[in-house]
Amino acid sequence: MSKLIEIAENGLHLQFEITSSGDVLFLHFGATPLAKDSIQEKQKPGFRLLELQLTGEDRAEYHGRTHRASYPGLRMVYVSHEDTRNEAGRKLELVLRDEVTGVKAVQHFQFYDGVQTVRSWTALRNEGAADAEVEYVSSFALTGLDKEGKQDRDEKMRLHLAHNGWQSELQWRSYKLPELGMSHLMDRGSKRVSCSNTGSWSAAEHIPMAVLQNEEAGTSLFWQIEHNGSWHWEIIEQSDLLTVLISGPTEHDNHWWLKLAPGEEFVSVPLAIGSVEGGFEESIEQLTAYRRLIRRPNEDNRLLRVIFNDYMNCLWGAPTTAKLLPLIDAAAEVGCEYFCIDAGWYAPGEWWDGVGEWLPSEERFPEGIKYVLDYIRGKGLIPGLWLELEVMGINSPKLAETDDSWFFMRHGKRVKDRSRYQLDYRNPKVIAHADEVIRRLVEDYGVGYIKMDYNINAGIGTESGSDSYGDGLLQHNRAYLSWLDKTFAKYPSLVIENCSSGGMRMDYAMLSRHSIQSTSDQEDYVKYAAIAASSPAALTPEQSAIWSYPLREGDDEEVIFNMVNALLLRVHQSGHLAELSPRRRELVKEALDYYKTIRGDISSAMPFWPIGLPTQQDDWISYGLRHEGRIYLAVWRIKGSSSTVKLPLARWKGQQLQTRCTYPAEAHGTEMVWHEAEGVLEVSLQDVRTARLIELRVGK
Repeated sequence: MSKLIEIAENGLHLQFEITSSGDVLFLHFGATPLAKDSIQEKQKPGFRLLELQLTGEDRAEYHGRTHRASYPGLRMVYVSHEDTRNEAGRKLELVLRDEVTGVKAVQHFQFYDGVQTVRSWTALRNEGAADAEVEYVSSFALTGLDKEGKQDRDEKMRLHLAHNGWQSELQWRSYKLPELGMSHLMDRGSKRVSCSNTGSWSAAEHIPMAVLQNEEAGTSLFWQIEHNGSWHWEIIEQSDLLTVLISGPTEHDNHWWLKLAPGEEFVSVPLAIGSVEGGFEESIEQLTAYRRLIRRPNEDNRLLRVIFNDYMNCLWGAPTTAKLLPLIDAAAEVGCEYFCIDAGWYAPGEWWDGVGEWLPSEERFPEGIKYVLDYIRGKGLIPGLWLELEVMGINSPKLAETDDSWFFMRHGKRVKDRSRYQLDYRNPKVIAHADEVIRRLVEDYGVGYIKMDYNINAGIGTESGSDSYGDGLLQHNRAYLSWLDKTFAKYPSLVIENCSSGGMRMDYAMLSRHSIQSTSDQEDYVKYAAIAASSPAALTPEQSAIWSYPLREGDDEEVIFNMVNALLLRVHQSGHLAELSPRRRELVKEALDYYKTIRGDISSAMPFWPIGLPTQQDDWISYGLRHEGRIYLAVWRIKGSSSTVKLPLARWKGQQLQTRCTYPAEAHGTEMVWHEAEGVLEVSLQDVRTARLIELRVGK
């Protein structure tokens, strides 16, 4: 006799069936209850709760590179389950065991009160007498993604992905599955639609998240993998339905393999997964609320102080006292609140391959760096410094104090990338080195802001103290997160920006700890608009640091465009402010003054995109935030012959809206008309490469 476990919590509906033989079937996860007759009995064996592949075990069928039909995954049987509550919300744990190997698996589902998102992970324990050698374990597995609705999955399913790359971050695209080569031709094909990351840049090619939309049913499934290293997800076919398998690193995809001795445990990489009635924007709304819930409580995401950083289109990593003092003056005059000295402060000349000691250069700062940091503080700003604390340059003087145990090793040699070695945060000596650098900056120099950069990718991992390269990398990833936790606990008011050549490690293992994320190293302010407008789909708006860098040779509209890029997110000011004309510098100040009147709304507002997520090919871009009765809308005209764009605002159709251009105050060549009956805001901008910030308020 089978048994059902049914969960209805926070707008999510889950259903599990425990068969008479002890098989655990995960029948449903969605924003609506399981529809009657949506699953045929013959399909149910494919509704696996988890997949687990051990070395030496069989595969049940032809699988290609997919991770379905694993053993002992197919043998795992129900032991028990617990349905409890904790501070976050409801918690469901399902316990399974394989009698042949003695491996026990606990599938965890942590709900969060108020959001339609759960965190999911799998814990393995070897209760057998022999080693259990793990090649793959899922953190979440769900079959039947397309079971709602009558249309074929080729027609109704749409996948949204964020492609990523250096200076080309956050390029969202949506696809029907046949466009990705997965047409519905047979059951259990070997084709998979997958995303995988291998290495220490978690977002090297894709942000570790996706949204899968059933356009016929009007529902969406969304997920984000919360890990700062290698990860993998795949959509495959079984039971003539779609399955998603989500995990951390795997052997076949990421060089990860683990030997579990009797009595040992392993916890998989966690992820967040949820479902909504609606599409992409509704999914991002739930993820935004969830991200705010799981994030380390911190003052920075509430205050949203304005940061000046001297790097981008400014000093380019060559600071000196003489160059910095006028910049500090100008930054204070326009209203910045942090001043961060970026790269180069620790070396007299070329510094790239010599980093690692983190002592200030006497040549750059004849009076000492503390003189400049005190000058920053004397202007009413909080001083900051740039670090890259996970690497050591191949010509660093600090190398004399190290040995191979400090670094990633492969084939007996140190892992080298871009003239740096990767430090191994499992080594207590590395931790002591990192602790002392932070202590010196915070306690001796009085630094309150650190831009923590990371400009290499350590690749598949390290062989030191590990069962596989990927195992070494995973251990290091977790050790680094543990170090971050201890650092924030020791210095709770310290702000540490997460940066990896811009947005190459944009994930919520890092962003649940860091209050702010560098989004890009993009040097062209026009190209930056699409990156900025896309960013709130991958992280909360208040964590999204956007460069604004007015150019020496620019005009008024160039300054305005730069500032609009950042005003609905987190302002990362740069540029040669001291060399701007008084009029152009006043436009910067006007923007920052306005920002300070609205930033209290940003940290609780929800993002939306009236004309869809932007691409670098678009003529017009628009991104907005809504908070209570206020709507903040950024509009960019990039190129094209049309001077007018129609922005659908269906949520406010039929309502009276007051409209005004709030930045700049003197908005030449700007016209706006709210068509109440149609729910459309018509905006006209006279010239290309112009941008405006518009505020709309509900009511008369």
